[in-house]
Amino acid sequence: MTVLAGVRKGARGVVWFLKGILGEDAYEKYVAHHASECETDAAGAGRAPHPLMTEREFWRDQTDRQDKNPQGRCC
Repeated sequence: MTVLAGVRKGARGVVWFLKGILGEDAYEKYVAHHASECETDAAGAGRAPHPLMTEREFWRDQTDRQDKNPQGRCC
């Protein structure tokens, strides 16, 4: 592994960590959860899955929920 490749790998790790801390990966987690939920439903759980929200819809919903129930926010 070259030095440049090591620096890139380290930088990717830092970006991944910061996204997790700041909550920027919330939509990615939502999509993964939705996919696993759909797999469970296809296996016969009997629940109808809700449609996958777009990223814009997800963040709008997230913001609306935080405004209705402000917990642990500074503003």
